[in-house]
Amino acid sequence: MEKRIELEKRGRNPAEITEFVLDNCRSTNIVGLTDEFVALESLSLINVGLTSLKGFPVLPNLKKLELSDNRISGGLNLLLTSPKLTHLNLSGNKIKDLDTLQPLKDFKNLKSLDLFNNEATDMDNYREKVFSLIPSLRYLDGFDMDDCEVDDSEGEDDEVNGNDDGDGDANEEDSEEVSEEDDEDLDDDEVCLGTVYKDDLENDSDEEDYMGEEEEEEDVDEGDSDEPDDEDGEVVEESSPARGKKRKHEDGGEPGN
Repeated sequence: MEKRIELEKRGRNPAEITEFVLDNCRSTNIVGLTDEFVALESLSLINVGLTSLKGFPVLPNLKKLELSDNRISGGLNLLLTSPKLTHLNLSGNKIKDLDTLQPLKDFKNLKSLDLFNNEATDMDNYREKVFSLIPSLRYLDGFDMDDCEVDDSEGEDDEVNGNDDGDGDANEEDSEEVSEEDDEDLDDDEVCLGTVYKDDLENDSDEEDYMGEEEEEEDVDEGDSDEPDDEDGEVVEESSPARGKKRKHEDGGEPGN
C-alpha cells in the first residue's frame, strides 16, 4: 500500500490532495496513509483485503469513503476521526450484526450507507433498525425509508438545477442584450440604408440636373448662333474679309480703275 500511495501522490503535496484512489492494492490494514492528507474529501479502498481499519488516519474533511469488497468485521469506531463523512460503502464485508454498526450513530452527517452482501442484512427488521440507529441516514443500500431507489446524481442534480437556473437567467439577460443589439443593428442598418437611398436619390438628382444643364447648354448652342439672320429668317453667313473685297470689285472696283 505504501508504494501505491507514493505512486498516486505523483509528487503532489499530501495537504493539497482532495481525492485518492487505492483500489486493489493488497494490505490487511492501513499503512502509509497519514494525517498529512488533511484536505482529502474522497478515499477509495475497494478490494484491498483489509481485515480491520487499524491505522486509519485523521481525515477531518473526508466525506466519501469506499471500503467495499474487503474483510472488515468491526472497528468502525476508528472512522470517527472523519466527522464530515456523508457516504460510506461497506458492502461485501464481514459485518454480522447491529452492534458492530453502533459507532455509526455518532455520525451526524452520514446520509448514505451501503451494507449489501453483509450478514447483518439478514437480521429481522434490518432496515428499520439501521434507520433508527442513524437518524441522519437517508439511503440504505441504495433505497430510502420508503423503498424508493436513490438517485445517484441527486446532489449533482441540485447543483445542476441551481446552475441551470442561474444560466437561464443569464441566458435571458443575454437574449435581451442580443435583442437590444439586434434592434440597434437594425436601426443602424435602416439608417445606413436610408443614407444609401438618400445618396442614390441625390446622385440621381445631380445626374438629372447635370444632364439637364448639358441639354440646356446644347439648346443654347444651337439656338444662340452668332451668325445673323436675314429678313426671311435664313441664316446669312458672315462675310469674310476676302469676300468683302470681292464685292468691292463688283461694285466699281478699287479707286484708280
